[in-house]
Amino acid sequence: MRPPLSSDVDAVLASFPADGLVEGVWQTPDGRLHSAVCDEDDFPELAARISAASAAVLLSAYESKDPPLYTAVMPDDDGVVRARWRPS
Repeated sequence: MRPPLSSDVDAVLASFPADGLVEGVWQTPDGRLHSAVCDEDDFPELAARISAASAAVLLSAYESKDPPLYTAVMPDDDGVVRARWRPS
């Protein structure tokens, strides 16, 4: 994954900007990855989600700073991909 998630979740929480649009990407203790794009109005909710994570990163949602992350999919047992994907 680029950029890598940080296991220093407290440092990630301290890196929230004063305002703007960010994408938070975090890994829960069970190994699942999650992401959410939000602005300063939703920073408290995103911070609460990230605070329970085992690793996380904040990305600028403005294209010029960080390229978007992408979602990967795997086919079902019958070989059919039943998913929609888009840049995260």
